[in-house]
Amino acid sequence: MEVKIQSVKFDASKQLIEFVEKKMSKLDRFEGDSTGVDVILKLDKDSEKGNKVALVTLHVPGADIVSEQRARTFEEAVDLVLDALKRQIEKRRD
Repeated sequence: MEVKIQSVKFDASKQLIEFVEKKMSKLDRFEGDSTGVDVILKLDKDSEKGNKVALVTLHVPGADIVSEQRARTFEEAVDLVLDALKRQIEKRRD
């Protein structure tokens, strides 16, 4: 599966990019028909939940699955978005 990562308003470190790629590769286990995933990491204005935002679009036949999560770190935001995508995939199957 092809993973495209875009960082907005900052330069993502190599370590962060590798973390995101590793996490997104796990989506293959849940949705084998996926053709790719787009990840947008961006800094937002500071808020209570955090200013790091992860927006992930999973491309699957029929309709894309999209989730956006906010947290204090990008790693936490990616973990949250991954959990949300898993729930959406499970709902889609039912």
